[in-house]
Amino acid sequence: MNRTKLWVALAGSTAMLAFGQLASATTTQTRADYTAAIDRASSEYKNAHAKCEPLAGHDKDMCVVEAQATEKKAKALAEANYKGTTEAMTDNKIANADADLMVAKVACEPKAAQERDVCVKEAQATHVKLVADAKAHKTAVDAQTDARSDTRDAQYKVALAKCDALAGTEKDTCVTSANSSFGK
Repeated sequence: MNRTKLWVALAGSTAMLAFGQLASATTTQTRADYTAAIDRASSEYKNAHAKCEPLAGHDKDMCVVEAQATEKKAKALAEANYKGTTEAMTDNKIANADADLMVAKVACEPKAAQERDVCVKEAQATHVKLVADAKAHKTAVDAQTDARSDTRDAQYKVALAKCDALAGTEKDTCVTSANSSFGK
């Protein structure tokens, strides 16, 4: 497997790992957890960047961009976990794709002209796919949420219609029960 294909595979794996982490997150972080995660990401970036100082040329460029990408991904994940919204999770996926693109572009730099162009275009194509997948996932989640809400509203209306057939205390009890069952 050539280096470009390896990079694309790694970028995809990284994105899928991040998606899995988000999918497994069941609760949001506290503000203190969020701040600690951001501080940890910044500290890890500074440590990684310091390790790049003795390097030179393309190796240094790769080291620096990998440190930047890691920080960007960590901060985006912290933000997504803190907010816990579909929008934040989508933004995290897009930030991961952006970070992978940054790294892939630098990885392409030492290649010859045509080979470099192909490498960059492959990286951009992977980026476009990951961003499109993230947006499509958000759209699907939003549609499922809307469908559940619409279904619940329809079921509530049915429950109220059943209550209309009753009278007096029975009707009041039925309406109260429907309101309670459907959170109204």
